[in-house]
Amino acid sequence: MQDSTTREKILKKIRQALIHKTNARFPNIDWDKNVYSTTNESLEEQFARSFSKIGGQFVFCETELEFLEHLVTLAQEKGWKMIHCREEKITKLMDQVEFPYLKNSVDYPEGVVAVTSCEALVARLGSVIISSKLGSGRQLFVVPTTHIILAYTSQIVPELKDALQKLKSKYGEQLPSMIASLTGPSRTADIEKTLVTPAHGPRDIMVFLVDDQTPPEN
Repeated sequence: MQDSTTREKILKKIRQALIHKTNARFPNIDWDKNVYSTTNESLEEQFARSFSKIGGQFVFCETELEFLEHLVTLAQEKGWKMIHCREEKITKLMDQVEFPYLKNSVDYPEGVVAVTSCEALVARLGSVIISSKLGSGRQLFVVPTTHIILAYTSQIVPELKDALQKLKSKYGEQLPSMIASLTGPSRTADIEKTLVTPAHGPRDIMVFLVDDQTPPEN
């Protein structure tokens, strides 16, 4: 009975607050105004700086072919025997240079390397926006030791709200069941406030940014 009485008292106060609203103390605040300092850097430069600052590795590519060349070189240097990739657009690129990859696998041993795309890049935060509708499912964003992301300059937006609007424009009412923001390699400070990397995700995260907005030279 006591719990019921307490609940009724709280609900009564909420109803009264909704009926007798107070005037806003600061009615002229522009909530949409940008509160962050402006810069003369391009969105690409902003993202590269922010992403590198939080431990990510950034590579700019003029073409998709240049991305493939970097990927082949990295695989040779790091000794990667097989890369996991499920997205058809990326596997078609790999097929052009006969680069070996695993498309369907249930076995993810230590040291897995995965290549995925992304939904958007947030310039100010250096964050990569991903979703469950990209074709990689959910596993390839979590289980790899090294996560390689193929992105395009047309995907860079200034703020997180712009990335969410981009998703709404792309998917409409049928938003992905999972939308996440990757901000650098996984890390945690939950235990004794000691920063640990990696925590529960990729140790290394790399973004290869391909320019898809500059017209090719004749």
